[in-house]
Amino acid sequence: MSACAVAPNPTKAPSAGAGATCIYRSTNTPAKAVDPPPTSNVPNSGVGVVTLTFASGPVQVTVDRAAAPCTANSFESLAQQGFFTNTTCHRMSSGGGYRFLQCGDPTGTGRGGPGYWFDDELSHTKAYTEGVVAMANSGRNTNGSQFFIVFGDSPFPPNYTVFGRIDAKGLAVLQAMGEQGTDKSEAPMAGRPLANTTITQVTVG
Repeated sequence: MSACAVAPNPTKAPSAGAGATCIYRSTNTPAKAVDPPPTSNVPNSGVGVVTLTFASGPVQVTVDRAAAPCTANSFESLAQQGFFTNTTCHRMSSGGGYRFLQCGDPTGTGRGGPGYWFDDELSHTKAYTEGVVAMANSGRNTNGSQFFIVFGDSPFPPNYTVFGRIDAKGLAVLQAMGEQGTDKSEAPMAGRPLANTTITQVTVG
């Protein structure tokens, strides 16, 4: 597994006529063996499709490469390498104004990641409406592998990079999971999901 280069100026910049250049900064040991994404000639237009299959059905994510090229690049790379396969989405809020499912940590603890961080891409992030897919983080410019899917309008501040949306069928799958509630370990309607939230299969394209 190759290592991520640590850059002195951790920013992304467009590469003339050849997509974007992205920087992924090494942090710690990956929760699951994985290579960092490509860093040059990163697509910054069009969309990609990643389908997350749960026991209750598939959730198709349309990834917006134009809105968040480095985020999309990382998400698609991790999906292609099987980083999300057979992982359990560990956090949910099913009410109280927030409705989302958080995924992307192979350890299922909320502490695991891919061994790198990358910067926020917030220029297209406005609101977290039903169907949005966004990056979870632990502060500014600490994106890794964890992401959340919004299955009901949620009033988050615009600090989490929005990089995609799910389809109507996928939204129904998420809403059905939400109806099963949580263990209330964080709040009356937030904590670990009671539904089966294991991603059993991931397809790209």
